[in-house]
Amino acid sequence: MPISSRSKLGNNSWVVLVLSVLVTTEILFFVGLAAGSLPATTAPISSSHFSKFSSGDNIFSAYCKRAPHKAACESMLSSVLTTTSTTTAPPQTLADLFDHSVKYSMGQAHSVRALAYKLSLSYPGNLIGGGMNDCLELLEDSLDQLSKVVNRENTPSTSIDDDVRTWLSAALTNQAACLESLENYRFKVGKGVMDAKAQNLSHFISNSLNLYMSTKPKEEAKQSSTRSTTGGRRKMLSEDFPTWVSAAERKLLQASIGEIEANAVVAKDGSGTHGSIGEALELVASLADGGRTVIHVKAGTYRENLNIPTKQHNVMLVGDGKGLTVIVGDKNSDDGWTTFQTATVAAMGDGFIARDITFVNTAGPAKHQAVALRVGSDKSVIFRCSILGYQDTLYTLSKRQFYRETDIYGTVDFIFGNSVAVFQNCGIYVRKPVSGQDNFITAQGRSSPDENTGISIHNCKIEAASDLAPVQSKFATYLGRPWKQYSRTVIMQSSLGGLIHQAGWSPWSGSFALKTLYYGEYMNSGPGASTSGRVKWPGYHSSLTSAEAQTFTVAGFIAGNLWLPSTGVSFDSGLLG
Repeated sequence: MPISSRSKLGNNSWVVLVLSVLVTTEILFFVGLAAGSLPATTAPISSSHFSKFSSGDNIFSAYCKRAPHKAACESMLSSVLTTTSTTTAPPQTLADLFDHSVKYSMGQAHSVRALAYKLSLSYPGNLIGGGMNDCLELLEDSLDQLSKVVNRENTPSTSIDDDVRTWLSAALTNQAACLESLENYRFKVGKGVMDAKAQNLSHFISNSLNLYMSTKPKEEAKQSSTRSTTGGRRKMLSEDFPTWVSAAERKLLQASIGEIEANAVVAKDGSGTHGSIGEALELVASLADGGRTVIHVKAGTYRENLNIPTKQHNVMLVGDGKGLTVIVGDKNSDDGWTTFQTATVAAMGDGFIARDITFVNTAGPAKHQAVALRVGSDKSVIFRCSILGYQDTLYTLSKRQFYRETDIYGTVDFIFGNSVAVFQNCGIYVRKPVSGQDNFITAQGRSSPDENTGISIHNCKIEAASDLAPVQSKFATYLGRPWKQYSRTVIMQSSLGGLIHQAGWSPWSGSFALKTLYYGEYMNSGPGASTSGRVKWPGYHSSLTSAEAQTFTVAGFIAGNLWLPSTGVSFDSGLLG
């Protein structure tokens, strides 16, 4: 999560020459866009147009008045007038309007993708850090998420409500990530057009998510928003995994290497089927039939940057252990990469699992944003891994994620993103930053109160890494700070070392988000756990009740009962003890 985006092209004269030529031709290119080569946003409609609706017109009019983005709502409603006919019944309820809203958002996403594609062809990505290419990849994922919502009746699920909120939250997050990548886009006219289109799309998606929540009875919507799990026994993981990890996959997570039948084996010494992980990923992509594909990565250091795209599902990377199988990269923002592209390993395809692997970005504390692992994979599991970096080490981009017995090392905002993420039995280690810099463990990016996203750190330990421990009194370390308006993070039943500043949490800028964030602590221990000196923000909860804490357990926070284990092993009700 960038404090400020940085992009450097270097001083090569040929780069300057090419940039000059592109800037000269830029206005001519956008004259074509302005002339109408891409559809304009539909203008808002007047109140008189509502009379053309059926008896539900008062409902729709009232909804638009309270929608998060009123102009976008009216634009979407105007499309209802032009698409309904004598053979297509107009929407009668908010639920009907929700379906139309999602389809309308899909149409807008296709339009924005067409623009991003034109821009990516006009301005080579290697000259601008690839920001427009990031948007293309993120828009593809957004279209995939919106398509799932449209076709949700064909999706077998026992928790369709949570699915829909996850998919729409991810699509909304993608637009924010696109805008972040464009922050230092060098061609200002192109940036202006793309910024406006991406921002409009985010408004349509945000309204769709809000509409979905509006279709629920108030009490149901409230429970869904907080994922209340009170009123019954809840079994939780102990030594198990979420129930969407099948029995066969649980065996894969717990089996010895000799018991695993891999689709590909990567080895530095030539004893495997491939010499690089990238080659193995290409092979399993060609073999994929919707089932699980397993790549065994033998001990060794692999200097690769890997991207598992949205369409490549159910990839499992199995290493020989932390510190034995190591994947290393060094991309960083100071060298001109967007934060999104700095990831050593990026996993966007649903069902990603990693086990017994170390992911590293070696850029160092002075190189600013440098991601070791980026995850935008739904129902993903990171088990017994290490993730090492400094600033922005782990990018929990979007969707439902579960981390267990995994170590995360970093300095600034080193667990950040807008996923629904639970960390259990993990080690979180704060490293020594550059001189004069503070440490911030989390920076959660929830931008709407309708999103189901947040970070839950449960039964973990937070300590100084070996380089910080001798000098930890010279640096302030905070549990987190609010990256976005509705940032949400809880720390529960965890051990907090003495490095934690007594205030616990840090503001982002002035009073931004201090009333709308949700930060909470519950029954933590250790020298840094005292809440007597904590911040006094309206959104901070120094002592959650057990019922409130329960909503952030695996059972309560991520897909409700989908996260409950199904092995028959007895577990606690969600909280320890």
